Amino acid sequence: MSIHNVIQKINASLGKVDQSHIFIPLIIVLVSSASFGLGRLSKIEELRVPIKIKEAQAILEQSATVALSLGTTTESNGETISAIGGQYVASKTGTKYHYPWCAGARAISEKNKIWFTTVEAAKAAGYQPAGNCKGLNK
Repeated sequence: MSIHNVIQKINASLGKVDQSHIFIPLIIVLVSSASFGLGRLSKIEELRVPIKIKEAQAILEQSATVALSLGTTTESNGETISAIGGQYVASKTGTKYHYPWCAGARAISEKNKIWFTTVEAAKAAGYQPAGNCKGLNK
C-alpha cells in the first residue's frame, strides 16, 4: 500500500464525516484545557512561599539610625519623625500610613510626606495602617 493510497482512504473517510460534528467536541476540549491550565496557575500562586528577612530587626535599627542622622523632628508627644526618610510614610493631611513602595505612598506629594521609623510612632501620631499595603495590617 503506498502513501498515495493511504491519503485517498483518509480523504474518503473524512468526506463521509459531517464537519459540524467535529467543531463542538473540539471547542469542548479547548475550553476544558484552558480551564485546567488557569486552575493550575492559581494554585501556584497559593503555594508561593513569602519572602522572610531573617535579620529584620538589625535592618530596622540600621534604617532608623540612618534616618536619625539625616535629620529628624520631634512631635509634641515625644515620638521621633524623620524629615527625610524612614520605614513608613504618611500624609500631613491624611489618616493612614504606608510602606514607601505602596501605591498610596506614591500618591502623596513630597511636601506633604511625614516619615516614621516605627509603627508605634505612626500610631502614636494618630495614623492607622493603610488597607491597600500588603503586610502592613498585622
